[in-house]
Order: sequence, then structure tokens, then C-alpha cells
Amino acid sequence: MASAPQVLIVGAGPTGLAAALFLTRRGVPVRIIDAAPQPTRTSKALGVNPRTLKLLEETGVTAAIEAEAQGMRALRLHRLGRPLATLTIDWAALDVDHRMVILPQARTEALLTDALAAFGVAPERSLGLIGLSQTADAVTAGLSDGSTITVPVLFAADGAHSVARKALGLGFPGDGWDEPWQILDVDLTGPDADEGWIDLRPTGPFVCLPFSGKTFRLIGFGPPLLESLPAGWTAGTVHWSSDFHISHRMVETMSVGRVCLGGDAAHIHSPIGARGMNLGIEDAFVLAACAADFLSGQAGRLDDYGRIRQPVDAAVVRRVRVLTAAVRDTSGGADLIRRMAIPALSRLPFVMNRIIRVGMGLDHPVTVR
Repeated sequence: MASAPQVLIVGAGPTGLAAALFLTRRGVPVRIIDAAPQPTRTSKALGVNPRTLKLLEETGVTAAIEAEAQGMRALRLHRLGRPLATLTIDWAALDVDHRMVILPQARTEALLTDALAAFGVAPERSLGLIGLSQTADAVTAGLSDGSTITVPVLFAADGAHSVARKALGLGFPGDGWDEPWQILDVDLTGPDADEGWIDLRPTGPFVCLPFSGKTFRLIGFGPPLLESLPAGWTAGTVHWSSDFHISHRMVETMSVGRVCLGGDAAHIHSPIGARGMNLGIEDAFVLAACAADFLSGQAGRLDDYGRIRQPVDAAVVRRVRVLTAAVRDTSGGADLIRRMAIPALSRLPFVMNRIIRVGMGLDHPVTVR
């Protein structure tokens, strides 16, 4: 007979799946639910950074990701199609065990799900959280099928519109920008398959990232992306497209009593920098350590989760906002600064190293204490 769950995980995206895997490997029985009827089918997050690969190493998921992922060798910066700088990643100087790779989020989730299934755990779909209450001893969650479950700990990884966050009455302070951004995955001829491309234009940025073989991810705002391809590029099949608005927000606190929040339920920011999914998996790793210790009798360890992750995640949200604001700015002054500063800064290794470390998830240590 299966053990009663000690942690209810709400949300079966990368954060929730990683939390379930990390907890299960620590011997903690979990139950994981998701309101969506099916797993993610689209690419969404692409970059899996060295930090995430290190955290997942012992689970076997890292090897599975690396077996099918696409590498990225360099990032080329342009202004109106003219080269400004090329950021080539010196992996030896970064002193990492794994290089950043590109893999569609749907595949990352599938590999996490497969690893979890080896322990006999599977997400329960079409089953969402509708409310919660807690005492000093337990959390009771109301589910969308009319049932309730009482557990010692609840981990909310239920996305930017988190039901758990709202049930706790927590604010989600920050700001958003009005302009609609475009995102699409498309087959292209022209760009190199292992390089990223950013063109800083007066009408808005044009970002192209390698995806898989001849398929690339385009991001930007302003003119339609397929109508403003660089000279010599041609587009083929469009596999996925969407419009979105960018917000940068950080929840007031990441733990309230026996409820903890992680991933997009706790923090959201632009896709520039490729930190969202990776940051959520970091949350999951720390949550698993703190919750396992708490459930084994170490009082106060659940509070440690919020104490540890709040400043780290808030700092990343701030850095990504600054970076995105710089890319987004279409003013004449910003254009002049880019034209003058980027070529000069690209020749300063310590500056480039700092920027690269932010993108690689290496701008802070991951600690569970």
C-alpha cells in the first residue's frame, strides 16, 4: 500500500515535476496535480543552463537532456544588421561541468516525467486546486473534483496566475509593459544553427535563438518578425506563435506556514536571459531539501526555504528587468549608447564574463542552508 503523501505539489510544469523528483528521491511521498488535461505541447522555455544540469545530474535527467539537446556556441549582437560584437562562451573559464543547451520545454517536462515514473509517481491531470486552509499542523487543499486532501506541506508551482498565491492573499508586486511582444518557432535558412542573434533596431529588438536543427525561436516587438528577417534569411514552416506582454513581479513572501511557492507562482520576468524555468528548478531543489528536513523533525526548516530563495529570486528578477529594459529601449540616446558602448564593452573580459554568468545561471550559489 502506497504511503500517504507528505507533500502536495500543485502544478506539473518543470518546477513541480522537479520538486516531485527531488522529494521522491529523498524518500518523501508526494502527490502532484495539474489543472491542465495534458502536458505542455509547445516549446515555451528553451534554455537549460549549466546550473540546472548540475542540479539534475544525479537524477539521470541531465544525461537525457544532453543526449537530444542543441548546443549554442555564441551570441552575435547587431545594430540595424551591422555587427556590434560577438559573445563567444569560454566554457573552460566558466569552470562548469555542463554547457548550456537548448531543448523545448515540452521535452524537458517529458524527461522529468519519465524519471518520476520510475518511482511510480505520475501527475494527476485535469485536477486543480480551488482553495486551501492551514493550521499549525497541516494544510487542507480543496480540489476541482470536489475532494479535499490534508497534508503536512503544500508546494505551489501553479504558474503566474497561482490559485495558491491568491488563496494566501499574497501580493505580486512589480510592473508590466504595454507593448505586445511576438514569439514564434519557425524553420529558417540563413542563420547558423549553433549561434544566437540579436539585432537592436529603432523599431524594437529582433532576437533569434537556435532551437533544433533548422528550427529557430524568434522574439521581439514592433514589425511582424517574419517581415523583418535579416538580409539573406528565408522562413519556412511556422511551428508555433504567440503574443505576450512582459511583466516583472516577485511575490511578497515565498513561504507562509506550511505552504511554499516556487517558479512562476512566485516570480515572473521576461524571457530575455533564459532564467524562468531554470530558476523554478532551483526553487524545487531547495524546497526538497528544506521540506525533507522539516518532515524529519527539523522545526523551522520550511521557513528557511523562503529565507534562502526570496533574495536570490528577487535579485534575478531585477537583473533580468534591467537587461530587458536595455534591449527594449528604442530611444535615440539608447541607440547611441549601444553603438558606442557595446563594441568597447565586448573587449572587456570581466564585463562579458559577468553578463554571461547571469545568462548561465551562475550569478549566485545554490545553497540549502
